[in-house]
Amino acid sequence: MSDIILEMRGITKEFPGVKALDDVNFAVKRGSIHALVGENGAGKSTLMNVLSGWYPYGSYSGDIIYNGEECRFHNLKDSESKGIVIIHQELALIPYMSIGENMFLGNEQGKKFAIDWDKTHAEATKYLKIVGLTESSKTLIKDIGVGKQQMVEIAKALAKHAKLMILDEPTSSLNEEDSQALLDLLLEFKKQGMTSIIISHKINEVSYVADDITIVRDGRTIETLTKGVDDFSEDRIIRGMVGRKMEDRFPKRSGVEIGDVALDVRNWTVYHPLYSDKKVVDDVSFHVRKGEVVGISGLMGAGRTELAMSLFGRSYGTGVTGTLKINGKEVHLHSPRQAIDNGLAYVTEDRKGNGLILSNPISVNTTLANMKGVSSRGVINTDKELAVAEEYRQKLRTKTPSVLQNVGNLSGGNQQKVLLAKWMYANPDILILDEPTRGIDVGAKYEIYCIINELVASGKSVIMISSELPEVLGMSDRIYVLNEGKLVGEFTREEASQEKIMACILSTDSAPKE
Repeated sequence: MSDIILEMRGITKEFPGVKALDDVNFAVKRGSIHALVGENGAGKSTLMNVLSGWYPYGSYSGDIIYNGEECRFHNLKDSESKGIVIIHQELALIPYMSIGENMFLGNEQGKKFAIDWDKTHAEATKYLKIVGLTESSKTLIKDIGVGKQQMVEIAKALAKHAKLMILDEPTSSLNEEDSQALLDLLLEFKKQGMTSIIISHKINEVSYVADDITIVRDGRTIETLTKGVDDFSEDRIIRGMVGRKMEDRFPKRSGVEIGDVALDVRNWTVYHPLYSDKKVVDDVSFHVRKGEVVGISGLMGAGRTELAMSLFGRSYGTGVTGTLKINGKEVHLHSPRQAIDNGLAYVTEDRKGNGLILSNPISVNTTLANMKGVSSRGVINTDKELAVAEEYRQKLRTKTPSVLQNVGNLSGGNQQKVLLAKWMYANPDILILDEPTRGIDVGAKYEIYCIINELVASGKSVIMISSELPEVLGMSDRIYVLNEGKLVGEFTREEASQEKIMACILSTDSAPKE
């Protein structure tokens, strides 16, 4: 049997006004882990959607050769029948169904009109054990964390007898511990003969786990690097992705004057919206000055997003108490509209679910938070709306043929730029950025870092929540550390290090300085 399990030859895929893939060639060795990397919009996910039948045969040109046989997949069922299973970045799990029900949804166990629940849960338990989960298969998805949900998706793929598993940004929502567990699991599967294709923007993870790395840029395959033969360093991979050497991951910020306190939060406490006796944010106090980037670090579940959303017009939680001052004046914000009117903006981590309307064009999304700016007497001036959207498209260098393009058709990095444009047009004094670079490539990250620097240079204040410690360290003037809803540390840029932040999180007797 050939060492090559998959070949994709001359794959070309076009969307209206955009050639997403241009004569792409891609080959994967049997029993290997093959990474697919590139900037947002490079065509990685599109290529895998072609392979999985998400984009059916006839909607693209080129050939797919799998196990020596030409394949023409018309849907996901066709590819899954051959053992090709794709796990998308947005997990396809239903929160109020059990793990077992989710694992066999569309792949039900039993007869056509009678599901065998005993077999369903027995099979689910078998595959959960393989991926290292001890939860009951009857546990609801909503009651387990994101890291375990990702493992359920892998167990679900195994239950479909996957021979070639495609993982699209599998660690984008995971902390370092869960990410490491997932990567080690892929290495274990490799020992057992499984072939995996992984799409990721986390270059350190790619170089750790992959045998081969194919770099895609602007819809074309640039090169394939092989471990032990080619340079697998992060700098080399990044150079292939962006087409140039990046001297510094984080743009220098100099000459920015730190001013007076813009946001002052004292004794802020928030309770869970469903479990009213559970504190999610516990007596937190912190401040942010004008012209300052303040990072908030902590593990998943530390309460970072809950803190941010509760400040933004009490978008999260119940029983909220504490004092909030903006520019020295105490304010009581009971809705997002009140928060916006007082110069506070929250850029959500969930750009697709809560941040943007994917079925609407860029122009509409750009002005959502400040519709007064493009309307008169309740009537939207569409010419002005288009002009504003075009201004921000140019300012943020958003890649799109037109601001009339639906946001759902953009890459993750360009969606993130539209989300930033939406809040920049609202002209807030204080921006809370929740995971602003999640799931986007190093080139797009650098551009967003530059935007953050421009914002603080103009006197704005930025709070940046990030799970990536190098990002927090590289961009922040000061860093607060949250753990289990409590503020457990504060560091200046000069004091901070990954080791100190992690030690602070793991220590039980840490106390905030402020």
